[in-house]
Amino acid sequence: MLHLTSTTLAGIGIAAAIGIGAGAAGLADSHGTSQAASSTPSSTVIKTATATVSGKARTILTNGRGLPLYYYAPDKPKQSLVSGGLAGLWPAVTSTTPPAARGLAGSLTIVRDAHGNQVAYNGHLLYTFISDRRGVVTGQGVEKFFVATPNLSRKAGTTSPSTGSGSGMYGGAY
Repeated sequence: MLHLTSTTLAGIGIAAAIGIGAGAAGLADSHGTSQAASSTPSSTVIKTATATVSGKARTILTNGRGLPLYYYAPDKPKQSLVSGGLAGLWPAVTSTTPPAARGLAGSLTIVRDAHGNQVAYNGHLLYTFISDRRGVVTGQGVEKFFVATPNLSRKAGTTSPSTGSGSGMYGGAY
């Protein structure tokens, strides 16, 4: 009986830690469904939307479902450093086909890494955040992740592909 109680309390503690880490915005959209998965075919469309970031209206990059996109500052141009529990909170944006861009001037590419075929914008690998929902940015600056914007500069160490479109990100400079 004591073992069951300990396991239950540990499970509650883990659930509470995840809930606290994910932020107050919640883990589900208005229909009660999870928004965490970013590797569905609809996520290969990258577009722009307006959202409030750190109290200011900003144009950001979103996936095909309108979820805000982020980059992880420590990533290498062709290597994701997001793994384990961090990858559970920040799912990589992946695609089996070349990503399509709407309204972006930068370059979208696919980088083969530990996550599969991960989408990159101007050399920055892209992620979603499980606490976000359409038009709601809750991960800005969390764990060195920053919201992607159309004016993101090209990451050092990457080359410009001859075709493609993309978008930029905020490097936490506000």
